[in-house]
Amino acid sequence: LYRRYGLWFRLRKLIIWLLGVYITIPFLVKLCPAIQAKLVFLNFVRVPYFIDLKRPQDQGLNHTCNYYLQPEEDVTIGVWHTVPAALWKNARGKDQLWFEDTLGSSHPVILYLHGNAGTRGGDHRVELYKVLSSLGYHVVTFDYRGWGDSVGTPSERGMTYDALHVFDWIKARSGDNPVYIWGHSLGTGVATNVVRRLCERETPPDALILESPFTNIREEARSHPFSIYRYFPGFDWFFLDPITTSGIKFANDENVKYISCSLLILHAEDDPVVPFHLGKKLYNIAATSRSFRDYKVQFVPFHTDLGYRHKYIYRSPELPRILR
Repeated sequence: LYRRYGLWFRLRKLIIWLLGVYITIPFLVKLCPAIQAKLVFLNFVRVPYFIDLKRPQDQGLNHTCNYYLQPEEDVTIGVWHTVPAALWKNARGKDQLWFEDTLGSSHPVILYLHGNAGTRGGDHRVELYKVLSSLGYHVVTFDYRGWGDSVGTPSERGMTYDALHVFDWIKARSGDNPVYIWGHSLGTGVATNVVRRLCERETPPDALILESPFTNIREEARSHPFSIYRYFPGFDWFFLDPITTSGIKFANDENVKYISCSLLILHAEDDPVVPFHLGKKLYNIAATSRSFRDYKVQFVPFHTDLGYRHKYIYRSPELPRILR
């Protein structure tokens, strides 16, 4: 009986402690919105660990060059440029200038904007670069300020400015070659921010591709399956308002109303991170927007049985046909 009472006492103490932590966290987030911003960006999570981003060849990207660009003073971003697989042999041993010159060759270019957490060297991202390269695309990708080996403090404004800078850098070298923007997950928020601004200045990309997109960051946070506070009283006030206070909106649903270029949305039905219904909702908004009346808008779902989830759409054998 004594042992049972001691065990129950320790268990009750643990439950009370866990309950105290559970209740305290919302107040900490409310008092310090920067915490919520870090949870949105997850830029401090570097997966895979211990890779040298200066050496993309270590990830099997032997036809890739590492650059560093400077969008603003005190901000430096790391960039990878993978040339089309057809240029693989020519790329061996070449310097940055050669890679930059190849952007003017007769191959389309994809600017890839990755999601939160990890770096440009993430496993699923590297595999997508390889697929796109094999299809004849240049792939230019980078880590936003504060990610990977890029210098600076993360913010939605800063991420958008970094992407605009890289797009302009590409256009200055690519001549008349098509340039597409591909955003994944949180990167879709950056992508629509960028393309809206490009359309406003009448220099849109040739197309926008959104993989696993959401409508806006508030709806994504509210719908996120990993959120253990969704049913917590005052969830919006405690968790969503601090995101807005931090200047984080990523309003895809608003941005698509001002975008005038072809749009392709890819989404897996079994996506556990960005619910499928948010991608479908964004498509419905875009499809009825007057800004797209002269452009093709397409939504491609991937059935649950395929198991592509949040980041494995690159495995689809249909992807080359879809992109064509």
